[in-house]
Amino acid sequence: MKKVKPAITIFFLFVGSLLSAQDGVVTGQVSFVTSNNIYVRFENTASIKVGDSLRLDGKTGSPCLLVSSMSSTSCVCVPLFDCGAEKGAKVTFIPPTGQRKVVAEEKIVPSSLRDTVELAEEDPVYLQEIRARISASTYSLVSNDRADRHRLMSRLSIDADHINDSKVSADVYLNFRQIFDEPTSNLQNTSLLRVYNFSVGYDASPTLNLLLGRNINPKISSLGAIDGLQAEKQFGNSYVGLLVGSRPDIFNFGYNPDLLEYGAYYGFNTNSKNINAQTTLGLIEQRGNGDIDRRYAYVQHTSTLSKNLNFFTSAELDLYSKVDYTTKNELRLTSLYSSLRYRFSKAVNLMVSYDTRKRIIYYETYRTDLDQLLDDDLARQGIRGRMNFRPFKNILTGFSYSKRFQSDQQNKSDNIYGYLTLSHTPFMDGRTSFSYNRNESNYLLSNIASVRHSRSFFYDRLYTDLYYRLVQYNYSNITDNLLQHYMGADVSYNINRTLLFSITGEFSMYNDSKNYRVYTRLVQRFHSKHKR
Repeated sequence: MKKVKPAITIFFLFVGSLLSAQDGVVTGQVSFVTSNNIYVRFENTASIKVGDSLRLDGKTGSPCLLVSSMSSTSCVCVPLFDCGAEKGAKVTFIPPTGQRKVVAEEKIVPSSLRDTVELAEEDPVYLQEIRARISASTYSLVSNDRADRHRLMSRLSIDADHINDSKVSADVYLNFRQIFDEPTSNLQNTSLLRVYNFSVGYDASPTLNLLLGRNINPKISSLGAIDGLQAEKQFGNSYVGLLVGSRPDIFNFGYNPDLLEYGAYYGFNTNSKNINAQTTLGLIEQRGNGDIDRRYAYVQHTSTLSKNLNFFTSAELDLYSKVDYTTKNELRLTSLYSSLRYRFSKAVNLMVSYDTRKRIIYYETYRTDLDQLLDDDLARQGIRGRMNFRPFKNILTGFSYSKRFQSDQQNKSDNIYGYLTLSHTPFMDGRTSFSYNRNESNYLLSNIASVRHSRSFFYDRLYTDLYYRLVQYNYSNITDNLLQHYMGADVSYNINRTLLFSITGEFSMYNDSKNYRVYTRLVQRFHSKHKR
């Protein structure tokens, strides 16, 4: 009898599968998602017609995808209600009662729809979106007891995704600074151009991206700008990346092919109802004039748990050293940073962080300074905590504490900060903030108190800001305290939705010294997006 029961079970499972197949149930997978449509791929769509509805596996309730056009293996669907379909999700078609007879021949699809579906099957449509920002600012300091200072700064930022609805994208971020001060030496450079991002990307496929030029990779943010080629390939929830190029010059931040670097990384994403996380592990080797400068491994992780708990950590572990021409593959923890942020409610949130850092040693670049660097090979550590409260609708307050320390008791500091903000100031419109900061280090004790009031006019087109700050410095080697007063005003005007002009004036004084500062800024923003 024991042998009969398994046989009966297998028999019913077999019959059930046959009945299911005969019922015309078809399963597929989401292949591409846009803002308006969802593309689903099947082995065969002979039993499906335009106007049918599809169901997401794991989703209870009514079907949430409506077929608007199709080919022999794909359907273009319109999402119904809050569908929440993602790429890779399984989709099921359950035919209505009284299923029509399946026609073996391929359906005839109008040419206009056929072109759309074939494009979705072979090459997903990319939509252009360009965001740009250009700004120019001036800074002037006029003083009665020191030289005047005048500077001009301009910035350009362009984030162009899928230019002209193609696979090509571009990313640019640079700034230029012109100094008009009297040079203090013949070596002072009064014109400084810094290029942080200047790259072109190419989506070879929906899962393969290539990047050429200077770019900061967010998955290896601690590495900084990379001059060269980067490639990343997606495998479902996992990804693999490669890079080869060079580091910017350490003196002028220009291109320097002698600072070769290359590496690889692997990462994976976790997306579920309660957890969204990304973890990346990599190995990087950097060279100087052909010899190994640094070799290290790194890990970067970020996650959100239940929408209220955010965790971030990153670490670097050096794997190589070269002292007195002796090479070793020993481990050295260069940096570790972790932060945790928890939102108790809309009114209360908490953040704590810890970091420990050692000076990075490039064994070829700083060969002549190795003795000094190794003698000072101490970990600078720090802890920080911050809590924000909203006890009432119009009141926001919070405080933070941070501490820096190391084993030789040098470079230590304790910092306490607190603030209180009234979002609607009684008896006068606008927003008023009070803050206090106290910092104590080996050589200095400082106390800073400030008050700031801001208000907008003309339907938020004009924004004004007034502030006063009192600063007290008490140096350990000076008997008299240094007391400074700062008073300032800022006016910002939105000329239109994309053009902003602002001017800030500040007056500061201590003892017989009087300083006048003027800061102006003009910002133009651009945003264009193609719609499907």
